[in-house]
Amino acid sequence: MSEWEVHALRYADRPGRTRADSFVMDDDHASPHDMDYFVWLLRSGDRTILVDTGYDAAEGERRGRPILADPAERLSGLGVDPGALDTIVLTHLHYDHAGGLGRFPAATLHMQAAEMAFATGPCMCRPFLRAPYTAEHVCEAVRRVFAGRVAFHDGDAEVAPGVTVHKVGGHARGLQAVRVRTRAGWLVLASDAAHYHENWITGKPFPIVVDVEDMLRGFATIRALASSREMVVPGHDPLVRRLFPEGPAPETWRLDAGPVARLDPAGRSLA
Repeated sequence: MSEWEVHALRYADRPGRTRADSFVMDDDHASPHDMDYFVWLLRSGDRTILVDTGYDAAEGERRGRPILADPAERLSGLGVDPGALDTIVLTHLHYDHAGGLGRFPAATLHMQAAEMAFATGPCMCRPFLRAPYTAEHVCEAVRRVFAGRVAFHDGDAEVAPGVTVHKVGGHARGLQAVRVRTRAGWLVLASDAAHYHENWITGKPFPIVVDVEDMLRGFATIRALASSREMVVPGHDPLVRRLFPEGPAPETWRLDAGPVARLDPAGRSLA
């Protein structure tokens, strides 16, 4: 089976948050709790796959969440031509995961059918549910459907040898995690199935949620798919930058090398 190199590319951060923004059922609401934003690059032989696209400077300005660098620029630093990239796994259609689709005009998207149905259906009439979505990003995904460049999945599926997707739901109706075979074992790009290690390790849901039961079940799913706790990679946890070695370009980390540290029992810091 193919083994993949996996890079985490940080393109934005969000200081000034508190723990109340990250956890339901937590006694400490006021302590600072920063957030990082990543996309993930997979490479094996002549295959290159991008997991999520991030968002651009215009979206960051609109939402008051500026970026550190355009995700496409981060990819260029690793020798990837965004215009030529042909495969993107979209974990879900929230703005910070699908906001850069226009940078990748040649790519076929792999996503869960349930996510497209949700993002274009009656639930978008409700402000709470549509808040993480941006209409233009969803419309770009729909245009890819009409161009024949979306591969829809309904549950678990293989994207390439050694790369599989697994429907989790919870945070978004069609949220999927990505399991990748690496030299260090099975790595799980949890995306927003767990924003932070502490979410899934302690069973504390993230406050932006469509279905809490699905989110809680998803915590068990991502752990079962990974070779170890540290091989679960949350979507927004700054601890990723301390758990894995730095990559070959600025603001990149090499995930397939395996962790260089361990988590404490609650997933809040390094052991």
